[in-house]
Amino acid sequence: MDRARSLRQQFEPKLLTVLRQGYSFGDLRADAVAGLTVAVVALPLAMALAIASGTTPDKGLTTAIVAGFLISALGGSRVQIGGPTAAFIPVVFAVIAEFGYGGLILCTLLAGLMLIAAGLLRLGTLMKYMPQPVITGFTAGIAVSIFSSQVKDALGLRMEQVPAEFVARWIAYGRHLGTTQPTAVALLVCGLLIIVALRRWRPKWPGFLIALSACTAIAVAFALPAETIGTRFGDLPSALPVFSIPQIPFGRTLELLPASFTIAFLAGVESLLSAVVADGMTGGRHRSNGELVAQGVANVGSALFGGLPATGAIARTATNVRAGARSPVSGMLHAAFLLVFLLLFAPLMRHVPLAALAAVLLAVAWNMSEHQQFRHTLSAPWGDRLVLLLTFFLTVFVDLTVAIQAGIVMAAFVFMYRMSESVEISGGMHPDDDGDGGDAEGAQRRRLPAGVEVYRISGPLFFGAANRLDNLLDQFVETPRAFILRMRLVPIIDASGAHALKALADRCRRRGIVLIVSGLQAQPNRILADMALGREGQVRFASDFERALQLAETIASERAPAPGSVAQ
Repeated sequence: MDRARSLRQQFEPKLLTVLRQGYSFGDLRADAVAGLTVAVVALPLAMALAIASGTTPDKGLTTAIVAGFLISALGGSRVQIGGPTAAFIPVVFAVIAEFGYGGLILCTLLAGLMLIAAGLLRLGTLMKYMPQPVITGFTAGIAVSIFSSQVKDALGLRMEQVPAEFVARWIAYGRHLGTTQPTAVALLVCGLLIIVALRRWRPKWPGFLIALSACTAIAVAFALPAETIGTRFGDLPSALPVFSIPQIPFGRTLELLPASFTIAFLAGVESLLSAVVADGMTGGRHRSNGELVAQGVANVGSALFGGLPATGAIARTATNVRAGARSPVSGMLHAAFLLVFLLLFAPLMRHVPLAALAAVLLAVAWNMSEHQQFRHTLSAPWGDRLVLLLTFFLTVFVDLTVAIQAGIVMAAFVFMYRMSESVEISGGMHPDDDGDGGDAEGAQRRRLPAGVEVYRISGPLFFGAANRLDNLLDQFVETPRAFILRMRLVPIIDASGAHALKALADRCRRRGIVLIVSGLQAQPNRILADMALGREGQVRFASDFERALQLAETIASERAPAPGSVAQ
């Protein structure tokens, strides 16, 4: 019964929890105001993100409506806002360029299923172990990629296709730099100035929407020759989203698995980061595994309606909280308001200049770059700097999937190196551990019977440090009769550590030395017992150093002096 209750609590949507606790008209009014505020912010972003991803603006709106509704209705966060985000732009653009939009639909479906599986397997809590240099590195790399993708529209360059690769893209820009349109540059500057000015003096105003509206009004009023949504994509559909699945290349599923994993990874990490931010602002506590399941369902739903990948959006979630949201209803209403905007204002959106949308995305890229965090991490230890720069440059110049994989692997190696360096194997008595009291080292040393040696291990005895035991016996000037290995300060031991300890015991046996291990903690004691290390008298165990010393003294007095031979 308790287990069933625990599972229900992990996966129950926050919406049901809120409704069970009571939901008043005042709550609905606050959620409606917050939902409208977020919808105003999300409207230009959804279109701009879709265009930057290499598809049409209506796909972004569909994603914000369908996925945004499902994430709020089914999610484990009280105030999470979901939809398309800038993190997906590089991978989505690359997938569409290579596999077409049908390939992206398949990727999104697979990513959704991966997220559902991750949630059901209760892997949500593992996301907190993601190294910060990896997150900062690929986030900054994505920001650079977004900036790079917007140069064509920002300058109004006359070029057909924009290459997906970073270097090839900038080579193409250089070849077409002479086609720069002054009108596009003027609208870009105008949009950026409005966004920056409002952010400084009126931060609560919807700067993106105001900038788009102002630039659109200027372009229409003066009949400026600027490329718009209508001239490139035609009219937006002013109708309800419907099932719209293009031809899906199921035969290339294996080729699309890496990109699908990347989408699932980004969706999982960003959604849980967003939920953590929301918890910090509201004092609540999200359900990470339930949130992953909701993200998976939302991505499947978005794909079935022909949308883009979706996740929790940190900036929009923060806006939702600041606007007074009290429950997931605000996110559901945000999706509903976006649908109303689409139905009522789709004909007007065709006049929005693409240069103005580029201004919005350049501002998003700047916000996403986390330049202060990037500089701060560059002052961290060398291992963190290496992980940061490796992830950043691979994200920009190679591929986001490769960058994440390489960054995590490099971070793991750095961690293992640091852990191995933290392991100390030293000789002597060390009076301040094993409850030995505060006697001086020299006095402790004089207590050692003849023919007894002592070494201490401090730190985890795992595969990265196990080889430190290989040459331990070579440190002795004379071969002892008993050797005490103090392990009270070893919190954990793995199979490699146990194997290294067994190999040490074998070398001791060949030399006629009795190995005594003292002060084992619970986990090392269990591992060594499971692996039968003490079988056939290979190792003697003592609960603390005093008992080990008594045992060693008995052994030393009973055994004949060992010859001072070298190891065989």
